[in-house]
Amino acid sequence: MALLSSPVRLWLLPNAALLLAMTIWGALRYPHLPGRIPEHIGDGGVDAWTDKSIGSAFLLVFVYVGVTVLMAGSAELTLRQTPRDELANTSATPFAAARVTSLTNRPGSRASARRLARALLLLNTCTGISLLVGCGILWRATPDPNLPAWLLPAMILPFLAGTAVTIAAAVKDRKR
Repeated sequence: MALLSSPVRLWLLPNAALLLAMTIWGALRYPHLPGRIPEHIGDGGVDAWTDKSIGSAFLLVFVYVGVTVLMAGSAELTLRQTPRDELANTSATPFAAARVTSLTNRPGSRASARRLARALLLLNTCTGISLLVGCGILWRATPDPNLPAWLLPAMILPFLAGTAVTIAAAVKDRKR
């Protein structure tokens, strides 16, 4: 039995491609990184530095791997739940249906579950794009504390777009 269903595996392809691109880019950049790389970005640019190591240089890649595992698991669990419309039809009593549905936040239908799962994986892709922008700062060849003005919007906007799509899918499910 496969760990993930075929829809989730298919919808994970953009995430896998993004992760592969991040890993290859990082591996190519790593030998050329300075001895100290950015550790923290504050209001005035990079305000903390750390020694170059695999852990520090690939931190954002590792974070993306972890987020991808969590989002893929969430998407899979969303698809595996019995939707509210099917649960109401199979319950022996109305009381049992109300009791079971109150214990979990189930999707309203199979179509809604697919929509929510796709939205979660799209949010993951958008998170990866945001982290990819961060990798561009982390993997610069010179230890410059100054950052371009477009950096913060470039990191936040993809994540906000994915969040908006996920919220819209959840709200659409609740209206049904």
